[in-house]
Amino acid sequence: MSAPSPFIAPGVQFAWDSTSLGTFKDCPRKYFYTLIMGYRSRGESVHLRFGIHYHAGLETYDRLRAEGADHESALITTVHKLLTDTWDTNAEGESGPWISDHNSKTRENLIRSVVWYIEQFADDPAKTVILSNGKPAVELTFRFEVDENLVLSGHLDRVVEYLDGIYVMDRKTTGTTLSPYYFEQYDPSNQMTLYSLAAQVIYQAPVRGVIIDAAQIAVGFTRFARGLTYRTPDQLQEWLGFTKQWVASA
Repeated sequence: MSAPSPFIAPGVQFAWDSTSLGTFKDCPRKYFYTLIMGYRSRGESVHLRFGIHYHAGLETYDRLRAEGADHESALITTVHKLLTDTWDTNAEGESGPWISDHNSKTRENLIRSVVWYIEQFADDPAKTVILSNGKPAVELTFRFEVDENLVLSGHLDRVVEYLDGIYVMDRKTTGTTLSPYYFEQYDPSNQMTLYSLAAQVIYQAPVRGVIIDAAQIAVGFTRFARGLTYRTPDQLQEWLGFTKQWVASA
């Protein structure tokens, strides 16, 4: 079953995520071409595919660990999934490993990066929240109504208990050096503010902000760094007010 359309009429969007909102804020013309007209670049995006597999691998590990699996068995299952998911079959029925045309975002680097992340954070104090239905708060799709003309939607990687409270955890892959400057782009950020707001709706408790676990993907190495971006209740309400104005103008 396909996902419901975010449009109630041609050119009228009522369900917004951070991507569509950010696109409109950056350039209304770009928003028109990509979201309304549906124009896309030809061919597969290697960055998108790498990111999807990276998140899927870490989701598998997080879910298994939250369900009681030990580190070693969860890691083995995760690697097996990645090997399977990156084994392609073409239109002629020929199969083989995914061949990337990018020098660093390759199948080998994908699996290496997931394994190294898991090993680096094997004793991470951030623990997955268990929801009231008994399921781990991993890969949560959210959709909630703000008012009759606005629904906010998106996807959370993970919600965790960490040190002094509840946080959303978001994983990023990049080719950029992981300096303090890299993390400054998320404060402010539509995506991180929406995630903080959504987690409060789902978890029904105050959420302090977002933990950003970034992976710098290079040809010969993968480097990890963790940053935090906080959101106060006043900041969330202010963002929501401005968002309604942006949507009205769209």
